[in-house]
This record gives sequence, C-alpha cells and structure tokens, in this order.
Amino acid sequence: MKPVHKALLLGIVQLALVASLGGKLLADRATRPRFWLKTAPVDPDLPIRGRYVRLRVEVPAPGLGARFETEQEQRMSVPPPAPPLLRNRGPERFLLEARPQGLTAVSEEGVGREGIWGSVAGDGKNPIVILQEPLAYFIPEHVPDPSRRATGEELWVEATLPKKGPLRPIRLGVKKGGVLTPLPL
Repeated sequence: MKPVHKALLLGIVQLALVASLGGKLLADRATRPRFWLKTAPVDPDLPIRGRYVRLRVEVPAPGLGARFETEQEQRMSVPPPAPPLLRNRGPERFLLEARPQGLTAVSEEGVGREGIWGSVAGDGKNPIVILQEPLAYFIPEHVPDPSRRATGEELWVEATLPKKGPLRPIRLGVKKGGVLTPLPL
C-alpha cells in the first residue's frame, strides 16, 4: 500500500471516530432528559484552553431534608428556631435521577450504581447538592463573559443527563424576576 493510501485511510478512520462521538452526543441530546439548573460561575477564562465558563451546578435534593433534620435532632436536644444550615458537610456520592418535577439528587447509599461527588447545602427544608466537578461551557471569542451578571440575575445552564457520566451542558440562560431567558451565544 502506498504511503498516500495509508494516510488517506488513517484520515478516514479518524473522521469516523470523531463523527461517531458527535453522533452519540447528538443522539443523547435528542433522547435523554434535559434540565435547567441553577449555577455559580467558578473560573471564566483559562488562556491555554480558550474561553469558557466553569459552572458549579446546584441540584435540588428534596429527599435529603428529613435525613439531615434527624441528624440535627440527634445533636441537639432543643430544636433550632430556624431550619439548620447544611453547609460544611464533607463530599458524598449522589445519584442524579430524572423525575417529573425535574432533576433530583438522591443519596447513593444502598444503591449499586456509580454516583457523582457533591456537597449538601441549603437548609433542612430545601436541601441542594452542589456538584463537586464543575461543567465547562465554551464560549466564542466575541461574546462577553456570560458569568458576569447584574444584581438580581442568576446564571442557569440547560444540561442533558446521560446514562453514564457527568451532565452535558447545552446552553446558558439568565433568570431574572422568575423568568428564564436563554442567552443567544
């Protein structure tokens, strides 16, 4: 086989690999559940990797409230006047589940599937799990940094929940006055 044919064959194989990965991501985007999730920006720019926003994702965890209230009651004989804050807990593993009310983090205890790391925050009535591994959302050069928001605005991300692995970001949005508007990036 001539060197030109080998190079052409190698190029075709590489193109097929990239196309199959792109096809899988598009198929997941079309078939897997999507959710809008509140985020907090972590690191908007790294010169080596280009322009992107690293997002710390917050996932509601309504089932965890009772568990942490029980722990608080065990520590204190008198119940606190306000719901106990759940910050400063160590990282734990959680499963992300698609439910009718949205994406929910549930405790991994007693489940054989592999979860993701996160920390519980919020109060006993409205706990959230902050995912330990931030999502990277790449932004074009000409677009202003979307992580810099005015007072009263929250940055949200629409993400796909794959069968395995971390969430996959699709697009960013801003929530202001209870209205979520996707950003035209």
